[in-house]
Amino acid sequence: MSVFLDTRGQPSLAIAICDRCRRKFPIDQLMPDGNSPGLRVCKVDNDVYDPWRLPARAPDDISLRYPRPDTPLAVDGE
Repeated sequence: MSVFLDTRGQPSLAIAICDRCRRKFPIDQLMPDGNSPGLRVCKVDNDVYDPWRLPARAPDDISLRYPRPDTPLAVDGE
């Protein structure tokens, strides 16, 4: 069954197909996908960035703030 979209009042009369769900939308409602920049997807199928593709977190600084010196603190005469 064909679905006809009303494009009156839209900035463009073009109709595009979502690359994920294969439904028809006005072309201004499709956006580039975050993980695959070549895909144009609708708002429902748009993914946030995949956490595995993000850069690794910086390691934590685990050094001591006031380390004890290696020399003995006691006086030799006592």
